[in-house]
Amino acid sequence: MEILKVENLNKHFYTPADFWVLKNLSFNVEKGKLTSITGKSGSGKSTLLYLLSTMDTEFEGSIKINGNEIKGQGNKWLSNFRNNNIEFIFQFHYLLPDFSVLDNVMLPAVKQGKYSKEEIENKAMDLLGLLDVKGQSQKRASLLSGGQQQRVAIARALVNEPTLIIGNEPTENLDTNNTCIVLDLFKELTVEKRLYHPDCYP
Repeated sequence: MEILKVENLNKHFYTPADFWVLKNLSFNVEKGKLTSITGKSGSGKSTLLYLLSTMDTEFEGSIKINGNEIKGQGNKWLSNFRNNNIEFIFQFHYLLPDFSVLDNVMLPAVKQGKYSKEEIENKAMDLLGLLDVKGQSQKRASLLSGGQQQRVAIARALVNEPTLIIGNEPTENLDTNNTCIVLDLFKELTVEKRLYHPDCYP
């Protein structure tokens, strides 16, 4: 099953001059597959991720997420779609420093309001356990190491069980050791949370 389908995607920037940053791009991503976008600086990676995140709808072509066409949708529809289907992991964790680790992870699910607070807390604790930071759950986020904070950010991204998780250089600000840990965690999570079929990952 295709979770993401991109067809003949073109993106122009018009100021200060017309620049064709993405040209006739087409690809599919199957449900549960862990996929990387690589390329040199300035090649359009972040532009592509911004389009896939539905934050930019000024493009030519087609982007479908879980069968939903993004092109032509209004802001209200897009906002609701993002809230229910897409989560982000950034270079910086963007945790609330004075909130506990547990509260940071619970926040997106509390905001969504689909489950009781007890159910959300149980789910958040399970994720923190999976990411080996359950013992830090009551600490303020600012007291954790960089690697621990990024793991908490991953747990926060998973708590609503999104259709699509988009990571924009999520290990950029980590040292080599923590980078390896986080990348290994992505691989483990795809199996543990069944985010992909093992045969799809090399």
